[in-house]
Amino acid sequence: MLLFVHPRFATAILAGTKTVEVRRQRVAAPPGTPVLLYATAPTMAIVGMARIASVQVATPREVWSASRTSAGITRREYDEYMSGAVQASGLSLEEPITFEAPVPLAALRASGSFHPPQSYRYLTGEDFRRVARAAPGTGAALQGALGGLVPA
Repeated sequence: MLLFVHPRFATAILAGTKTVEVRRQRVAAPPGTPVLLYATAPTMAIVGMARIASVQVATPREVWSASRTSAGITRREYDEYMSGAVQASGLSLEEPITFEAPVPLAALRASGSFHPPQSYRYLTGEDFRRVARAAPGTGAALQGALGGLVPA
């Protein structure tokens, strides 16, 4: 999965201080799913990865109740983000890995057609191979973190 996050949230996830990422829609990803973290402008790069430990899909109020100490945002920010949402997802993340060299948007686009998602998108094996090709130094870390799921 490729997750589109603001740079401050990417930094907090990779530091382990933000362990739940909230989304306005239902996220259907099983535990163990690798998540590449794409930090938005001004960073505009894949900066690291984590794994999904669990996903809670519920009302915004229920997701806040379960994740308020782990979401890395204030109640006001959460309420503004969730305004009008009927359903929310809280993605519990574990095993964060910061890439030594972020994979910039220009490199991702040079390795094939790449468009950052507005929220998130599921990735194919070919998508992972493109990321690995875009940054050879990071490719090895990505391969190791994915346990060989991405053949060269």
